[in-house]
Amino acid sequence: MAKAKTVFLCNNCGYEASKWFGKCNACGTWNSCVEETVVKKSASGAGNLLTGEGQPHPLKLSEISLDHEKRTDMHCNELNRVLGGGLVAGSLVLLGGEPGIGKSTLILQSALQLTDKKVLYVSGEESASQLKMRAERINPDGSDCYILSETSLERILEHAQKLGPDLLIVDSIQTIATDAVESSPGSISQVRECAAALLKYAKQTGTPVILVGHITKDGTIAGPKILEHIVDTVLQFEGDQHYLYRILRTVKNRFGSTSELGIFEMRQTGLREISNPSEYLLNRDLNGMSGVAIAATVEGIRPLLIEVQALTGSAVYGTPQRSATGYDSRRMNMLLAVLEKKAGFKIGQKDVFLNIAGGLRINDTASDLAVITAILSSSLDLPVPADVCLTGEVGLSGEIRPVNRIEHRIAEAQKLGFKQIIIPAQNLKNLGTQKGAIEIKAASRVEEAFQYIFKK
Repeated sequence: MAKAKTVFLCNNCGYEASKWFGKCNACGTWNSCVEETVVKKSASGAGNLLTGEGQPHPLKLSEISLDHEKRTDMHCNELNRVLGGGLVAGSLVLLGGEPGIGKSTLILQSALQLTDKKVLYVSGEESASQLKMRAERINPDGSDCYILSETSLERILEHAQKLGPDLLIVDSIQTIATDAVESSPGSISQVRECAAALLKYAKQTGTPVILVGHITKDGTIAGPKILEHIVDTVLQFEGDQHYLYRILRTVKNRFGSTSELGIFEMRQTGLREISNPSEYLLNRDLNGMSGVAIAATVEGIRPLLIEVQALTGSAVYGTPQRSATGYDSRRMNMLLAVLEKKAGFKIGQKDVFLNIAGGLRINDTASDLAVITAILSSSLDLPVPADVCLTGEVGLSGEIRPVNRIEHRIAEAQKLGFKQIIIPAQNLKNLGTQKGAIEIKAASRVEEAFQYIFKK
């Protein structure tokens, strides 16, 4: 019988020590030490289940083929875009998100659309009848995929070897346990060993594996940090549960870009992909409302027109309130300082509230000009024309810095019927000679942009 050993692990990076520690020696995190009992089994572990012809052997560099990787079409344009064109054979994908955000719905919905593939859906959280009810609600005419309610890694790999699926889905990795480790499911040791065994299965058989992962209250994926290093792709499914929209982002991708995102709308019948999100995120019936500006942003290679809302008022307390939803509050404070110092508008004693409509969170610095315009519009109670959109990064000196993909931003604004777009002056020289139906105004400083907008 194997001897049990007590170890102390860091739940942030997986650092292992023989005694308790207050600060991790590897990553420097405080109060991240957890105690676990580990039993090493040399011959019966899950990592030894795969033997024989699937074992790799050394190859010369000249013998390795450079054929394009085979990808599986997930029959969902948004998911294919985030994955880099489809699911690569033998890849290990990790999907994380908040509880109830729609992770299981997205994966089951995608599995039901693969009518030409053999899919094995393993659930450690739901019974087969629960998955059946969800499948009937999402897609009653979808693929007849295989369902397995199991938490033992050894039995999961045994069924997978017998069935030989084209796609293996494990929901979730925190509920799976292996007999090689004497600790509860979801612990650092269990998550690490189970992920390593599933990675070995994926690489040796060429079967793509999708793992669903829980997240902590800090928003990071639960388990050791090595989990994100093991997998090939890390996807983050985010959004406010009180809104209909969900955003699928790529945190890590060995087979494609990490700047892509997919947008979905949550409905009773599942998630519906939104091919043109700008039309859904904009409220064109503004009716002369102040404090609203339209920003032309780019997420990945996709242009988006979003609505920036701002509200200012006299501060009730001694310290003015500064609140931002869907936008970096520290960057908003920087823009407020630029607006007061360089543009001459006194808003130091006013409460400022900023919101990105639709529950989105944007990171594109090209939205700075729209943010500062919406704040000024609310402060002066002057509406921004409904047919005007803005793009540009604002510097500390009040200058409007150039942005990338300016042609895509202009084309998206023109497609949605905007009559005028204000862009950085340095981007004007890079534009082609062709002219469209939209009027292009160039500004080098925020004062020039304000003159174009509030000239009346």
